[in-house]
Amino acid sequence: MSLPKPSSTASNKVLVLFGPTACGKTGLLDSMFTGQQALAHAVVVSADSVQVYRGLNIGSAKPSAALLARLPHKLIDLIEPDQPFSVGDFCRLANEACADIHANGMLPIVSGGTAYYLRAFLCGSPAAPPSDALVRKQLQVELREQGPDALRAQLAAVDPVSAARIQPADLYRISRALEVYRCSGMPLSSFEKPVAVRSDLDLLCIAIDRPRPQLYERIDARVDEMLSQGLEDEVQALVDAGWSSTDPGMRAIGYAEFLEALDHGRLPTGSARESVIERIKMNTRRYAKRQLTFMRSLPGVRWFQADDQTGVHEAIRAWL
Repeated sequence: MSLPKPSSTASNKVLVLFGPTACGKTGLLDSMFTGQQALAHAVVVSADSVQVYRGLNIGSAKPSAALLARLPHKLIDLIEPDQPFSVGDFCRLANEACADIHANGMLPIVSGGTAYYLRAFLCGSPAAPPSDALVRKQLQVELREQGPDALRAQLAAVDPVSAARIQPADLYRISRALEVYRCSGMPLSSFEKPVAVRSDLDLLCIAIDRPRPQLYERIDARVDEMLSQGLEDEVQALVDAGWSSTDPGMRAIGYAEFLEALDHGRLPTGSARESVIERIKMNTRRYAKRQLTFMRSLPGVRWFQADDQTGVHEAIRAWL
């Protein structure tokens, strides 16, 4: 089957394909956009808030070198673990990446599991003030010196709506909400979020899901696979390089749990290690549940079961 040729009608097409962690997004893309039967020449724009960090490879399930050779990816390995990366940063770079991919006659595929990145790309970001490096740095100092409970208490005092909405462990969004208040004097919750899908792109939004028990089994199996691939060695190397739990990248699931259990700079062993592994699995399952809740609120999305590759294939082919 010949691949679609670039045309004026295809120059603004963007496929957005997403789903909860471990649902099978990568395998689906690999099967449909590589090899002689590929639907189109494509490049993936990663919508993953952890894959942007260098060194966080196994725990973020970054694509392998072999997959990257078959299906190039953008927006991975951009920054060091101590650097913040906002939804505004993602939208700016994702738009630039899509434009570059179009200019090279290929199809951009925005794919990942960071739901608030996806919503901002689809609908636009709220009109909140942009990030302020000095305020960000001060909040990082306060987090390190006073701890997360102090920041959550500050947010509850100035923006109780956001404080109730943001998960207690989501220190990035807590810090961002405080940053918005300090920069503008207004709570983040007062800035209206766009709800309509952007009109400058021809978007096809596809989400995939699996029955909950099957998804949870896949999550547990993925964590076990990450451990067999050397996740603990990766975490230890990051610790030895000087990164800590106060760095934005190191707060991700799979890293934060090990850092919480450090003993004199070394990762836990024995029963303490097993407890960490169970927490990673539990936190990942909970994260997947939150992902699905958020993703189901996104507009204009066509949902498929992950095993329905024929349905997904036909939907993409008809749109192309």
